[in-house]
Amino acid sequence: MERQEALDIVKKQLNQKRYDHTIRVTDTAIALAKQYQENEKSVEMAAIFHDYAKYRDKEEMQRVIVESDLPKDLLDYHAELWHGPVGALLVQREVGITNEAILSAIHWHTTGKVHMSKIEKIVFLADYIEPGRSFPGIEEVREQAWINLDYACFMALQNTIAYLVSKQQLVYPDTVHAYNYFNKQLEELSE
Repeated sequence: MERQEALDIVKKQLNQKRYDHTIRVTDTAIALAKQYQENEKSVEMAAIFHDYAKYRDKEEMQRVIVESDLPKDLLDYHAELWHGPVGALLVQREVGITNEAILSAIHWHTTGKVHMSKIEKIVFLADYIEPGRSFPGIEEVREQAWINLDYACFMALQNTIAYLVSKQQLVYPDTVHAYNYFNKQLEELSE
């Protein structure tokens, strides 16, 4: 599928602000793919479709989770997390994308996970650092994204967890596990 066809499909699912975000995420992801020698076409498709289910009705997303193989514990956490895993399933069903690397990057872009692939890291980070975002700590992550992909993911996870804790919100276990995984990996490298 070509970029414009994919964008035309996703534009119908998003409001203008989120569509503009999607363009910035896609451009950031492609630049990161070039930096880290990842398949640019796969990264591009994952980035374009990463928020495909963002504005789906909560009841519809809940139904997809209940009726699929997705972890049921997702329902115990903020609905904001649902659009990644649900989106991956809907992109497969409704758009016909079957590439597992693309679907997995869509699935994990909100939470991260242990043993993330390069494409998963790139889409996760591109969504976090795209130029339209502005919040404390983002500049440091942006700088690190071009130097060390793993360390940038670690920093993004650390910031996300700190933010959720400061708001007294639940932190999805995969996010905590991803943080611990990157922390341990980086610790071992510095020894």
